[in-house]
Amino acid sequence: MVRMPMPPPAGRADLHNHTTASDGTLSPAEHVKWAASQGLAAVGITDHDTIAGWAEARAAAEEAGIDLVPGCELSTEVGKTEVHILAYYFDPTEPAMADLLRRMRGGRRRRAEEAVAKLHQLGYTEVSLERILARGGESVGRPHIAAELVELGVVRTIAEAFERFLARGRPAYVPRPKLEPAEAIAIVKGAGGVPVLAHPGLIGDDRRVRETIAAGVMGIEAYHTDHSDLQRQFYARWGLDAGLVVTGGTDSHGPRATRTIVPGTVSVSMDVVQQLKALSPWYRRTGGSLA
Repeated sequence: MVRMPMPPPAGRADLHNHTTASDGTLSPAEHVKWAASQGLAAVGITDHDTIAGWAEARAAAEEAGIDLVPGCELSTEVGKTEVHILAYYFDPTEPAMADLLRRMRGGRRRRAEEAVAKLHQLGYTEVSLERILARGGESVGRPHIAAELVELGVVRTIAEAFERFLARGRPAYVPRPKLEPAEAIAIVKGAGGVPVLAHPGLIGDDRRVRETIAAGVMGIEAYHTDHSDLQRQFYARWGLDAGLVVTGGTDSHGPRATRTIVPGTVSVSMDVVQQLKALSPWYRRTGGSLA
């Protein structure tokens, strides 16, 4: 008897989204419901340096009848170049991975504390660290400081807060915790996960893209809101030639963020989700269960 190949799973997936567990504007459950309302079959929750939204997002995904792709986004640097790594389907209890996430979140808090101190030195003593920490929780970041500045009337917009105070070279900028791409990639793999190079077109230097691929990423996010059609085609071909999973997502941070990006406006087929699952030893062993 000839066994016929299984057809690829139907539907579309948006594999890059942020919630209030980091710097998004919707709770994990709200963001998952929003994604489901756009007809997606799967949504990736990839908050910065935290898995705090996974459990809530999973429950909401089960209720909505869609697939949750658990992940997080790690911010790494080479020199002054930012390189973001999306980590999917990893064991959050694996010691090195858990330690990395704790270290990055601790660095985020120290960065916020130093930025607030600089703003106080500039005369903006009304800026409250406590309110900023309440906004950002365990994954506080510059967008939360920017939101505080907007609320206080120091600036009119999040973008202005970055331009005047928080961007590299501005008076309240504080460097992020140091993490190199190769270290992040190795730790994600050690936790049974799948490291993916996020939005390579935003790196601004294809030498860094080449180096990160050589460091062992297993996927590349060719399809991203901020990539042109030409970039999407270029990085998709580059990924396929390198034997990588070609992924995609909106990088949505919810409504009322710096800009509103609706989940699903950039998406990939559910076959990509199946490829990520197949590459993850943790998923193959546990089915993605957090128990």
